Formats: sequence, C-alpha cells, structure tokens
Amino acid sequence: MSAIARALRRRSSSPSLPAATFFSRFVSNSIQIKTSLLHISPPQHYLSIYSFIYTRLLLYDQINTLVLGEHENGFVKPSSLNAVSAAKAIGEDNSVSLLLAGSGPELRDAASRAASSHPSISQVLVADSDVLKHPLAEPWAELVHLVQKKCGYSYIVSASSSFGKNVLPRAAALLDVSPITDVTEILEPRLFIRPIYAGNALCTVRYTGANPCMLTIRPTSFSLPHNADTTSDAASISQVDLSTFTEDTLGKSTWLNNTSQNTERPDLGNANIVVTGGRGLKSAENFKLLEKLAEKLGAAVGATRAAVDAEFVPNDLQVGQTGKIVAPQLYMAFGVSGAIQHLAGMRDSKVIVAINKDADAPIFQVADYGLVADLFKVIPEMLEKIPEK
Repeated sequence: MSAIARALRRRSSSPSLPAATFFSRFVSNSIQIKTSLLHISPPQHYLSIYSFIYTRLLLYDQINTLVLGEHENGFVKPSSLNAVSAAKAIGEDNSVSLLLAGSGPELRDAASRAASSHPSISQVLVADSDVLKHPLAEPWAELVHLVQKKCGYSYIVSASSSFGKNVLPRAAALLDVSPITDVTEILEPRLFIRPIYAGNALCTVRYTGANPCMLTIRPTSFSLPHNADTTSDAASISQVDLSTFTEDTLGKSTWLNNTSQNTERPDLGNANIVVTGGRGLKSAENFKLLEKLAEKLGAAVGATRAAVDAEFVPNDLQVGQTGKIVAPQLYMAFGVSGAIQHLAGMRDSKVIVAINKDADAPIFQVADYGLVADLFKVIPEMLEKIPEK
C-alpha cells in the first residue's frame, strides 16, 4: 500500500493530469512490476484494488453536475429544484448546471426564473428548438448525449418523476453507462442509498463505472434550502449549440395531447396536505366527498391503486410504488387498508392520519393518529365543522 500512497501524493502534486490518464499509467506500471517479479499474470484481486483507487482518484478532479430540469407555464417544477439540492449534496465544490429545453416565451421565462431560483445553480443551459417543445424521451436523450459529449459532466441528475424515469435510462444507454435510480441519500460522491422491496429495505450502492454517474433522485428526500436568497446574483444563462443536433432517431414517438384536470387544488407531488381515498369509498360518486374535503383544507387528492383500477379516479392521482411518491406535512387516508405498495409512496409523510373501520388494517401501523370509524360518517362531520378557507 506504500506504492499506492506514493502514487496518490504524485497525483496531488500534478492535479492537471486527468484522473483516468493517471490511473491507466499507474495500473500499467504496477502490472509490469508485479509480472516481472512474479513471472505470472496479475492476480484477480488486484482489479478490485485498482477499481477502488480509481474511484478515489476521480475525487481529485473538478466535480460538475448536469441537472435535467422540467418546467411548466414559465416556472421550473419544484422536483427539479430538489434535484439541484441533491446535486449539491454530492460535494460542496460541485458546479451545478440546470438544463432546460423547449421553445417560445415559456422557456425563456422559465430560464430567467431558474437563474435565481436556487443558490446552488451555477449556470442555466437553454436548448431552444421546436423539436424539444414536448418532453419526449427520444429528443431529450439525444440532447443529453449532445451536451455531455461537449461538456463532459461528472454527474447527470434528474428527479425520479415520469419525465426523469422516461429520459434518463435512454440517455444512459446512449452514453453506455448504468444509471442508479430512486436515490434517497448521498453518503459519498459515489456512494448512494436507494430503497428496495417497496421501501422495506435500503440498499447501499457504490458506483464504479465511467463518467457520467447518472442518478434519478426521490424529490421528497432532498429538501430545498430554507434560507435561500432569491435576490442574490442570478446564475448565467447560456444557449446550447444545436447545430449538430440530429433528428434521425426522433420519430419513434409522437406527442398527441396533454390532458389535465381543471382544478385549483395543489399538485399532488408537491402539496403540503394530501387527502387520499381507497377502495373503501366504493364509488366515483363517493370520491366527490373527498374532493369537497380537499377543497376546504386546500389539499391535493390522492388514491390507492385499487381505487384507480376500479376507475373511481384517473391514474394520475395514484399514490404508491407504481404511482407518485409524496411526503406532505399532513397525509390523511380514508378507507385505505395500507398495502405495502401504497405505503412505499407515502411513508415519508410528516404526519399520517388514518380513518378506517377495520381496526386491524395495516395502515394503522404507520399512522401517527388513527380513528376506527365509518368514513361515510366522519367525512360529512368534518365538512360541517371545518370552516371555509
């Protein structure tokens, strides 16, 4: 190990030499020395030692991160700002660039607001093209591939949303790297924690591959800074050169339309209060009771997979492992049994209130407050006693 220590000291004295170049020279010289002394091929366990050394040498290089940003109506989505917070958790000296794509005035407004939306953003990259007007996987993956080839980022991060889950794996395939998904904690620059088995176990993953290290992060696990100074100096805004952007592979999917509910209720993924209904509500008509309660509380409405499969509500309201991951200040569950797949999507909520007439329902095991009662009696009583907003 004394040879390794000497190598690291030489590395620190010549920081201009890229880590990959230094590592290849170090491994080559080491193998030549060992084979000349032992007259055999290098033992297999050397490879794991070299892999460990390589990941450490990468830390000497400047860390820079590209965050894939989502925007809507001229504003960057909060989940993308959570991804910026995750990028900053990789290292204090991390230079974070936010990539926005689209066309028209909405893109320009989003870029202008993004420049001062988070103190960790160093640069906002804008890709203005009609091809990128809608967030389809094919053009976005090509864009990420293009930006990475030009700038050589150490990390590429996206929120673990429908957008991130759609774009990042395809971009990772183009860059020939393996992404790490649904990260909830960053222990070291290349050491991460992610949930497995519907959140019942946590897996520690060390990335030992080539740059870039690509991550999707769970937005609810990385909070925004409470003392963010939005009046501070805005980050620079730069245009992405799309002169070499190819459209040969972009015809595999076509944007049809965007259907959303016309409601003044907050977005489910970012709401402070979520009111969720399960199969116990029995019908779509009864879900309207829940919607009235949500309006009084200023809450978002969620649903279990069973309620969605029964067509009580559309699937964009589904909370759980195969739906949306939420972590509101208050989560109220009406007629929700507490299946493991549903708990995976809401167990990080600050306060959980459960109302169910089955005293043995699993939801009570994670609830902070529980009420064994008939929800059809509880909801009308709450509607009567809770004042209007």
